[in-house]
Amino acid sequence: MKKMITPCITSLIISSGVYAASSKDLVKSTQSWNGTELPSINLQHPQVTIKEITIAPGERLPVHLHPVINAGILLEGKLRVYSEDRQKVLQLEAGTEHNNLIEMVNQYHYGVNNGSQPAKIVVFYISEKDGTVTKLKH
Repeated sequence: MKKMITPCITSLIISSGVYAASSKDLVKSTQSWNGTELPSINLQHPQVTIKEITIAPGERLPVHLHPVINAGILLEGKLRVYSEDRQKVLQLEAGTEHNNLIEMVNQYHYGVNNGSQPAKIVVFYISEKDGTVTKLKH
């Protein structure tokens, strides 16, 4: 009897619109964080890659670029992102409204953990299947 009641109650809650889920846009843009328009994409075999990147306090990432559209959310710590020429700077801080970014595409940049704890960022990439998502500057 118990198994019969539970599905009925669940159906009643779902059909009546009673639910606790909510949704809000954290960021929505046609531009990267430095104001550059995102490129149009046409992929034959799209692939999504999600990376968790941890950067030690004081660590500076190498100068690199992303040939694909990507966006990230800083979950822990602080991270400052610089354009290669240092003309554009973005400060990210976990737990604030400044914890996300839409990355630059095909533009060199780097990040520095300017906090006292590890910075942990989750980044979502959209690429061609098995495509490169990050290229280091030589």
